[in-house]
Amino acid sequence: MRMHVDGFSGPLSVEQFRGGQSNPTYKLVTPDRSYVLRRKPPGQILKGAHAVEREAKVLTGLERAGFPVAHVYGLCTDDAVIGTWFYVMEMVEGRIVWDATFPDIARVDRPAYFDAMNATIAQLHTVDYEAIGLGDYGRPGNYFERQIARWSKQYLDDTEAGRDANMDRLVEWLPANIPTGDETSIVHGDFRCDNMIFHPTEPRVLAVLDWELSTLGHPGADFAYHAMMYRMPPHIVAGLGGADLVALNIPSETDYLAAYCRRTGREAMPGYDFYIAFNFFRLAAIFHGIKGRVIRGTASSEQATERVAVLPELMDLAWRQAERAGDA
Repeated sequence: MRMHVDGFSGPLSVEQFRGGQSNPTYKLVTPDRSYVLRRKPPGQILKGAHAVEREAKVLTGLERAGFPVAHVYGLCTDDAVIGTWFYVMEMVEGRIVWDATFPDIARVDRPAYFDAMNATIAQLHTVDYEAIGLGDYGRPGNYFERQIARWSKQYLDDTEAGRDANMDRLVEWLPANIPTGDETSIVHGDFRCDNMIFHPTEPRVLAVLDWELSTLGHPGADFAYHAMMYRMPPHIVAGLGGADLVALNIPSETDYLAAYCRRTGREAMPGYDFYIAFNFFRLAAIFHGIKGRVIRGTASSEQATERVAVLPELMDLAWRQAERAGDA
């Protein structure tokens, strides 16, 4: 820190944040200011996973574009320092909302918070990624083919985590039902309310966190992952499944999709239900990978066991979305 972070002075203490079960995340506390450190987890990891260097690259590029992210102070690719690669970024002060119903926000103010999230993801998908040096951040085109193949392989290869009939069906159904049409933008890959820092008192997003799954991809898929909250039971991840949206004064899924379409200059999103099904499958594959790490003893968060407990339900939900898309 003394060698690479301007203005740093100790002493330094370290605290681990809740969450970040994939890439462990820490608060670095000094008398003058705090920082955040993200590292690869210890132990054996899958090839290409936990790429903190990619997170640092996308954060640096998006900051240049005026998108709300934390400033990156430096990236360390020397395992000898703390045992794995890591980067240090700004500690953005604000609120993180863990519950998608925004229970601590006044009913009258909730639409503004949802509008802020909607505007932020729309802004991300309209960033000129070539202009900010991210033209090589992924492969444009054929996003669904590549992603379905990637997550199917991860699911099938992790034999220690076992197999599931619903996931096996999805591995067959998804590649055979990809909608026509292709687009490319920067995609976050895990855009949820609890991966954002909101202003302490205003309906404004100060920083989007956790870019581990970001790449160049299909913006409709990225938006559908975010909008998946409308169909997600809250005990799995931050979701609105079963919530009374009218009573809560939260916009409907239809209205939320329409607002995104307006902001990104499209009339509609015909493949939306497929995109939702794909994202349930993808999240289930991620949780399946966490299960494998729990079995191998390399899971890095107490939340990992909670993810494993809801995995069968999540896999069932994923297949039900495919049935809904097929009906549509």
